[in-house]
Amino acid sequence: MSALQEIPDILSAEFAADPYPAYRAMREKEPLIWHEATRSYLVSRYEDVERIFKDRQSEFTTDNYDWQLEPVHGRTILQMSGREHAVRRALVAPAFRGGDLREKFMPVIERNSRELIDAFRHSGSADIVTDYATRFPVDVIADMLGLDKADHDRFHGWYTAVIAFLGNLSGDPEVTAAGERTRVEFAEYMLPIIRERREHLGDDLLSTLCAAEVDGVRMSDEDIKAFCSLLLAAGGETTDKAIAGILANLLLHPDQLAAVREDRSLISAAFAETLRYTPPVHMIMRQAATDVTVSGGTIPAGATVTCLIGAANRDEDRYRDPDRFDIFREDLSTTSAFSAAADHLAFALGRHFCVGALLARAEVETGLNQLLDAMPDMRLADGFDPVEQGVFTRGPQSLPVRFTPVAA
Repeated sequence: MSALQEIPDILSAEFAADPYPAYRAMREKEPLIWHEATRSYLVSRYEDVERIFKDRQSEFTTDNYDWQLEPVHGRTILQMSGREHAVRRALVAPAFRGGDLREKFMPVIERNSRELIDAFRHSGSADIVTDYATRFPVDVIADMLGLDKADHDRFHGWYTAVIAFLGNLSGDPEVTAAGERTRVEFAEYMLPIIRERREHLGDDLLSTLCAAEVDGVRMSDEDIKAFCSLLLAAGGETTDKAIAGILANLLLHPDQLAAVREDRSLISAAFAETLRYTPPVHMIMRQAATDVTVSGGTIPAGATVTCLIGAANRDEDRYRDPDRFDIFREDLSTTSAFSAAADHLAFALGRHFCVGALLARAEVETGLNQLLDAMPDMRLADGFDPVEQGVFTRGPQSLPVRFTPVAA
């Protein structure tokens, strides 16, 4: 039996239940696999995925997003290159770093987290996923954009449909249709709001995007709608799973949880290690612009490449004891973990490094601090073992905890 036959298919139930043994087998035996069902090459080693993301020689493009993202978002910044990409990124990036993030949006993050926690802190029990993680980032994004949080269920439904579309590796036609409907519905919702906001600018992010100008270029209504759609899906799904993931990892490692409770500066390290150990996004695609030789063979020009972040982030040649969750590891820098110089791959790298990385960091660190303050003796519900679910994106679907309730 060949090595390839021994490795579970990425669409199999065995892989979905626990992909990490398959990832290890890929790295060791088949670092480059042609996957017929997705019509793509699977790449699993850190050095190869890092090279593809950094792409200093223009060997890889994001042309795959024309069919992967555009049907649900419209044309986004991820599909752009050269000056067009640089200008669009310059238009949106200031809101997600430095002064704007600290002064305008940290109060939004803190308030939304506190409101959600106040709803269950007196009860003695909660499900961190359903009561907090799935709501928190969507509420923050809605507040940042100046949208009505009463529409939360619509936002959540839209981003769930979009993520399902992106992760529809088996090509389910119903999932495809639901994703495409979301583009129409979101446009009908957002475009009138964008036009109204242009006429009456406020201090919210949507107004900032409407007014932003770089080198004489401003974002069109369609540009802004596509960016908001991307922000809602990427910012909602990934931060949702990151919050659930960091708490699950810490609750399963009580000694490290105790250290974080004692020294909150360790939260950054716990988040960085969670992004490495259980990244919210396990796969990101690129397209080869030319024939490229990587570990295991050559990727032909024009081929789609599926970069297996979940595999690369546990590469034995990059990390010591990679299947161990360790917030104190010395081969992962917390200092650079939320920048384009990160030494993990959860946010990608290079010119398409996640523009919302610092927003995600602010949300996760604020949220975890407030959760630990409200539930200092938080523990998993008796007999519960957190289980990750998902293939394209992955995280706990439920995380019931118990704690001593605070008197109202």
